Amino acid sequence: MNKKSVLIIDDAMFMRRLLKDMIERDGYCEVVGEGANGYEAINKAKELQPDIITMDIIMPELDGIDAVKEILVVSPMSKIIMISSVGNHKVVNDAIDAGAFDYLVKPLNKEEISRVIRKALSV
Repeated sequence: MNKKSVLIIDDAMFMRRLLKDMIERDGYCEVVGEGANGYEAINKAKELQPDIITMDIIMPELDGIDAVKEILVVSPMSKIIMISSVGNHKVVNDAIDAGAFDYLVKPLNKEEISRVIRKALSV
């Protein structure tokens, strides 16, 4: 089976580890890289061309919403799933308008992550 590739972007290392564990536990995806801000997200997306990118919104240096626009230029086939503790309608709409595929609000559970990733991969 050819595993799908995932890039995790979050400024909190514990969240990156938690997401990696949740994503890889199902066995159909492999985390191929991680980053802590929007600039790292852009560079790693360009290099790795992942199938899925999970991205926090509030990060140092360059936030997730601004990074989405640049990522879709350098890795247009990647599906970006925003994951944030901020869940108000304006922020969600801004993320979707920027090009994000979907939006999840922290705290997360494994079933929620799995459902959204499978949905993104089926498109």
